[in-house]
Amino acid sequence: MKMLIRCAAACSALLLSTGCSIKRMAVNQIGNALASGGTTFTSDDDPELVAAAIPFGLKLYESLLAESPKHTGLLLAAAQGFTEFSYAFVDSRIDEAKEESLDRANALRARARKLYLRAYGYAMRGLETRYPGFAKALDDDAEAALKRVRKRDVPLLYWTAASRGLAISLSKTSPEMIAELPLVEMIVRRVAELDEAFDNGAVPEFLITFEAARTDIKTEEAQKLMRQHFDRAIELSQGKRAGTYVSFAENACVPAQNAAEFKSLLEKALAVDPDADPDNRLANLVAQRRARWLLDHINELFLESAPKET
Repeated sequence: MKMLIRCAAACSALLLSTGCSIKRMAVNQIGNALASGGTTFTSDDDPELVAAAIPFGLKLYESLLAESPKHTGLLLAAAQGFTEFSYAFVDSRIDEAKEESLDRANALRARARKLYLRAYGYAMRGLETRYPGFAKALDDDAEAALKRVRKRDVPLLYWTAASRGLAISLSKTSPEMIAELPLVEMIVRRVAELDEAFDNGAVPEFLITFEAARTDIKTEEAQKLMRQHFDRAIELSQGKRAGTYVSFAENACVPAQNAAEFKSLLEKALAVDPDADPDNRLANLVAQRRARWLLDHINELFLESAPKET
């Protein structure tokens, strides 16, 4: 409802604005209101309703950015919005689609990758707005470029790393994309330096997925690092993020063929009460949907059909 009211306000303001400067001012004011957020979507308890509604909001962001291309609040909102939409409603459905059609799964993979890259473009535009020439500086000397950013930039930095990292995870046949993993690592490490507790454990949870994608370390080392990130994410979130359990189960337990821990973690994810953290209700419901699917397919993921406790 709040989003609909904001959209109505946006349309009214734009229609009433006649001069270019007045129109830009109206757009910026609307952009400030939208970018300030609220939890209209993230606190919803109906993922399918949100999946149908979010594209309208994302296109509204893009329409406003066409009028005010350097509005950092809108650029951040677009980067976060496209990443979260792709992850929750496109990327997460790829494995499910394989059961119906390989072509359908490939189409979802291609779409998810495009949405992540779209998000990355907005995140980088936000950083460029604050630090002109940032993209080139990142290519020339990433360490020096990242030293310039401050704590206020953490959200933009995080969604830059998340969107690019997720795009890379869907580009395993692209050596050019895989070669960017070290840069993604540098960005997310800088986020951790500036604000490790960002979004109550989002950083170490992201690092679980990142370590799983690395090819430059041994499996045993990756497992050790993922467990460290998992423990820290649980500590920061106080166990309220179902996605942390799901991420570790998928990225660590499956490769290690630890079916008992896999099952235990997914049961813990399902035990998370979405209503205990209303601001993240939607994320928890999406993670729990994934947990149920994984449990239903446990016999396909592990050699042992009946996992035993270790």
